[in-house]
Amino acid sequence: MRIKTEDKIVQQVLKKMDERSLIGQKKYGATMMQEIEGEEKDLNRFLVDVQEELMDAILYLESAKHCLRDEIEEAMLNRINIIGQNGNDGEHYHIEVNEEEIL
Repeated sequence: MRIKTEDKIVQQVLKKMDERSLIGQKKYGATMMQEIEGEEKDLNRFLVDVQEELMDAILYLESAKHCLRDEIEEAMLNRINIIGQNGNDGEHYHIEVNEEEIL
């Protein structure tokens, strides 16, 4: 099958999916279609797999939010330090950050 899209993002995602498929085939010894045809997995098992993957995704999202918050904090501290190094007390800067709105 030849991929027709010129969209680089789609091409990157498809490449990652292909690589992930090869890893899964090596790990489980079969393609997903072979698991269906060989009746190694039924609909319920696939639904459980999806549910588990989505729960993992939520954990990854929450972890990413913590990383982002830490990076924002660090950037703000760096900015304050630069302002201070320039002999400015920064009083005329009013930065109000609501963490809940950002994340």
